[in-house]
Amino acid sequence: MPELPEVQTTVSGLSAIIPGLVITNTWTDYRSDFYRGKDVIHNPIFFKQFKKSVIGKRVSSVSRRAKNILIHLADNQGEMSGTILVHMKMTGHLLYGDYNREDPFNRFIHFTLTFSNNKTLELSDMRRFAKVTWIPATHLGTTTHLQGIGPEPLEDTFTYTLFKNRLHKKPNGKIKTVLMDQTVIAGIGNIYSDEMLWRAGIHPERQVESIGEIQLKKLFHAMKEVLNKGIDFGGDSMSDYRNIDGNRGKFQEQHCAYRRTGKKCDKKGCAGTIQRKMVGGRSAHFCDTHQQR
Repeated sequence: MPELPEVQTTVSGLSAIIPGLVITNTWTDYRSDFYRGKDVIHNPIFFKQFKKSVIGKRVSSVSRRAKNILIHLADNQGEMSGTILVHMKMTGHLLYGDYNREDPFNRFIHFTLTFSNNKTLELSDMRRFAKVTWIPATHLGTTTHLQGIGPEPLEDTFTYTLFKNRLHKKPNGKIKTVLMDQTVIAGIGNIYSDEMLWRAGIHPERQVESIGEIQLKKLFHAMKEVLNKGIDFGGDSMSDYRNIDGNRGKFQEQHCAYRRTGKKCDKKGCAGTIQRKMVGGRSAHFCDTHQQR
């Protein structure tokens, strides 16, 4: 699943291109009885409402909240009308204009927006789990789609004290599981939790309350460094994530733990080997030497 760096890479790409464009059409082949009565475009009845709400509206800006892409729209008078929310889920990614069509992961198109410049924004979603919905401007602050999300870890206001307090909301939880809990901190998933724990030298199964101040501060700085590095390298494309041009990010070339099972630990002076085990239903990759439990 795309995490904070992949979503931010997508948002940054779109922010440079689509503000000012008017939506002239939209299409989807999402259709499932499972979503009957729900406010997502998988529900054909909702999609009809979605289509009426977005066509003719101008893109005012694009932003991110946790793992959600928010495309904000305005009417002809410049008044905010609402927001298209896209959550890429397991295998989704957004593609714009003349993107790379040779990559096989870019061929699973299930949703499009057509703009006034005759270019399209397309959602490739191999497993069809992605979420697209419409939130009226008056509901953006109260929508259930954005409720209960923890603070953004890269904001200047996210201090060490706040980080510590958020983790200690679940003192008995395993640190990897707590880091990935979106109600605790926004945007961290499987890849980046492995990498930040490797940097901080903390075993993924350590209970939060057992981690001392020194290691917790190391983890705080590792979190900031790893997430920023993920953005700098354009996201992680070890799986199917692609940027809006349909190209791979490069953070997978920087992995020290994630999916390096059986390989020698890269930490200087460490003779350990990267191990893999399930933690809270998710795979965890860690060094068997410098990440002692």
